[in-house]
Amino acid sequence: MIDRRNVLRGAGAAALGAFAITAVSSGTDLAAAATGSRELFGDPATTPRAELPWPANLTHAERTHLEVFDELDFVVYSHQQWDRIAESHAQNIRVHWPDGHYTDGIDRHIADMKGQFLWAPDTRITEHPIRIAKDNLTSVTGVMQGTFTRPMPDGKGGLIQPTGKKFSINMATVGIWNKNGVMDEEFLFWDNLAFYQQLGLA
Repeated sequence: MIDRRNVLRGAGAAALGAFAITAVSSGTDLAAAATGSRELFGDPATTPRAELPWPANLTHAERTHLEVFDELDFVVYSHQQWDRIAESHAQNIRVHWPDGHYTDGIDRHIADMKGQFLWAPDTRITEHPIRIAKDNLTSVTGVMQGTFTRPMPDGKGGLIQPTGKKFSINMATVGIWNKNGVMDEEFLFWDNLAFYQQLGLA
């Protein structure tokens, strides 16, 4: 089990994300990599269903974590089934966002996710191009898509009018799972500048 406090104290959330990805990928072979015959794919956000095979030699817990995460993104999040978030998130979960801030608690996280659907009600995660798992860590890349069709709260009491533009953003999530099979901590990564450019706001 990784001591998160020591890792975070030394280098911060971004370093933990890099550490987790390195640790996971060094300990788990991808089935396709073993054959050496896989074609490389380009940008997953513009290449439909660009997914690698599942990792080989997963333990039961590692496979379960990845299956729960698939269900979270493809069904629970994409279809706004907020009453099911506790299937994958601890009540006191800490969630780290791409801009560096973090939140504590499942209720706050649900409220933040609901906020994304206010201005892009068709938001969804369509695929997981890469899935890796080692012990209590998972790292999954995803493609988040939607359309800016409704006014967006600007955080200052005003609204940003919709541009009607579609977005398709590459993202990555690092999860730290507890013995109850839910995440204690979640790290979300995507390029905010590219996101706002696609929305027509930058």
